[in-house]
Amino acid sequence: MTDNSPRKINIKEYSLEEVKQVLQKWQEPLYHARQIFSWVYKKGARDFAALSDLPQPLRDKLEGHFTFFDLRVAERLESKDGTVKLLLAAADGNSMEAVSIPTAKRTAGCVSTQAGCKFACGFCASGLRGFKRDLTTGEILDQVFLLKDNSPGRVLTHLVFMGTGEPFDNYDNVMKAIRMINAPEGINIGARRITISTCGIIPGIQRLAGEGLQIELSVSLHAADDQVRSRIMPVNRKYPLPALLEACRAYAKNTGRQVTFEYILIRGLNSDLRCARKLCTIVKGMNAKINLIPANAVGECGFEAPSREEIWSFRDFLAQHGVHVTLRRERGTDIQAACGQLRIKYER
Repeated sequence: MTDNSPRKINIKEYSLEEVKQVLQKWQEPLYHARQIFSWVYKKGARDFAALSDLPQPLRDKLEGHFTFFDLRVAERLESKDGTVKLLLAAADGNSMEAVSIPTAKRTAGCVSTQAGCKFACGFCASGLRGFKRDLTTGEILDQVFLLKDNSPGRVLTHLVFMGTGEPFDNYDNVMKAIRMINAPEGINIGARRITISTCGIIPGIQRLAGEGLQIELSVSLHAADDQVRSRIMPVNRKYPLPALLEACRAYAKNTGRQVTFEYILIRGLNSDLRCARKLCTIVKGMNAKINLIPANAVGECGFEAPSREEIWSFRDFLAQHGVHVTLRRERGTDIQAACGQLRIKYER
């Protein structure tokens, strides 16, 4: 027997104005929209029966048309350092990951934007099983709520789009989610506490510059010349390094925002002082910082981190040549918290 009933839509797919449009169509008072949003985003409701200040007939309509969540937690891992990694499952069998990273002063949530990834960066587990589909706005927001449930005090202070997938390849859904995350009536995380990470999709960088949002841009660089970058990041063949750097310079100039370049240090490939010198040259004069990341040991990728001495030598060389540089502290290594690692294990 075939179920011909219409598919329910995640309530988090709808902006406040879109909820008002639904209420108008149902001939319901529009002020109920803010009540609904308050229950969803502020009071932590998990079903429509909990919306006690709404008339029962309206709750019944909401129940018939909408869901609260499209994702469920399939597995939860907690590191000895407090990092929590969630494997999340969708009804269609696809899976994605989200990570909560607490420190003394903040808790950052890392969310995915796609099930799988098209871009097959050589050091990353996210694309090892290929690309499945984009995540919806509701699925992106589901991750934020599920991370809050698994964070100290049920609070996230920062959010990074650095999980599985390329955010600019799912641009419209990601930006709609970010506006809901930033909105006072939504999750209400400040724009400067939200970061988008891209492998270097130039049209996405250019579009973001025109959004009028003071969110942070992070670019996966990982090499200081086209030859090495194309070897580990196939996207470089479409958007080569000189054009990417030009787009980043324009972004920094037009927005007044600093660009962060992520640089994974890989033994024998991009971690010697010759590479450090090239890196200094290409970012010279740009409003940018370099975030150094020792490579994760992902068996399928075959890359390893350099020695501690080589890492610090690379970092010190950049600093001595006037480059704003940070070295990312490793978190969640005992639970394979790097992008895609748990999903790969789950989908084998």
